Amino acid sequence: MGVCGYFAASWKCLVVLFFRLLFLVPAGLPVHSQGDSQTDSKVMDNITVKQGETVFLRCAQGDIVTHTAWLNRSSILYAGEDKWSVDPRVSLVTFNQEEFTIKIEDVDMTDEGPYICAVQTSSRPRTTSVHILVQVPPIIINLSKDIVVNEGSNVTLMCQASGKPEPSLTWKLLSPSDAPSVSEGRDVGVAPGQRGVLECEVDSMPEADFEWYRDDRRIFNDFDGIQIEDVGQLSKLTFLNVSEEDYGNYTCIAINKLGSSNTSFVLYEIIEPTSSTLLQDGSTSVLDLTSSVLEKTTSETFAIQAGPGAVQDGNSGSMGTHVHTYSCLLLAIILQFLLSF
Repeated sequence: MGVCGYFAASWKCLVVLFFRLLFLVPAGLPVHSQGDSQTDSKVMDNITVKQGETVFLRCAQGDIVTHTAWLNRSSILYAGEDKWSVDPRVSLVTFNQEEFTIKIEDVDMTDEGPYICAVQTSSRPRTTSVHILVQVPPIIINLSKDIVVNEGSNVTLMCQASGKPEPSLTWKLLSPSDAPSVSEGRDVGVAPGQRGVLECEVDSMPEADFEWYRDDRRIFNDFDGIQIEDVGQLSKLTFLNVSEEDYGNYTCIAINKLGSSNTSFVLYEIIEPTSSTLLQDGSTSVLDLTSSVLEKTTSETFAIQAGPGAVQDGNSGSMGTHVHTYSCLLLAIILQFLLSF
């Protein structure tokens, strides 16, 4: 300790002291001053690391190195492969003739400061120093509570934050007009067994969260075959396989810190036409048409035969025969049409 005297705060004295403790300086070898050329020293760039991350401290070795150690502000971390630090976050990564590397995990503010790699060669000692800078993400530690004041009164709002580097604070007035505004819901008709989608669109700043309800019961994602997908200002309620129980009233609610807004939907059933329905409708139409044609044909024939001034002669029998033939032909066409189904 007499070597350092009143210069105990000097890094040079601290390094020399540790060298003595480690027997890196042979007995009888004179201790050189800080400016002596017999000791090589190198200063590395600062290492900046965020709080909670891992930092690696690397030191170049050499073939002529006999002893080496990593030191921090007040203690030895590693002397060669021997760990002197009791901190479990500190560990040895690489130790060979080329490199001597240790790491410090979960870095905190207490780890900030200078570190030295001290190396003893066959001729003289060599040191490499580096400074660790720890950054701390900003966090608000004190904020005014909600307050109600009379119009025209003075009000003081407080916001206190910490971090490193020191964070800057900004204030912003959020107008009530920024509360969510949900577009009017559109009812959707879906046939049983099909896929149905209800879409809820909102205009909001700040961004709103969505909630879906069936009557008074809230719906969650993957609930009874229902999926909810929120993308920005749009929320989709998707029915993968619509059943009778799914039909009914639904409500979408958009919520942010400034308020809420909602809109309602109706999922209703639609019946898709089937082949039997088409056949029944087509048959009815054809039969109606046939009946109309037959009535018209009979009426016209009767008018021809029994109209004013009509003459009953041998041709009247022929006319009846033609009408009967026409009716049979028409019925045959209709029957063929019906059989096509």
